[in-house]
Amino acid sequence: MKAQAVIRLNFSSEKELRVVLEALKPETITPPTRRSKVQITSEGNNLKLSFEAEDTSALRAAINSYLRQTSLLIGVLKSIETA
Repeated sequence: MKAQAVIRLNFSSEKELRVVLEALKPETITPPTRRSKVQITSEGNNLKLSFEAEDTSALRAAINSYLRQTSLLIGVLKSIETA
């Protein structure tokens, strides 16, 4: 693995963090490609995403995918709360 990145996202509630963490876990167990892998953990109210990839293109794709999924999950949670 040549390219690495760590992203920490701060959540306003532990509930929100748990929902996002559990929704993303299956993606880390069976990744869609072998070019990258991701580990997710929680640290307090923070979600830690650790990326490793064969090259920067695979790293960028993995980061974009996980951040897009996280954004969608947060959007759904917020729309459920306001409904």
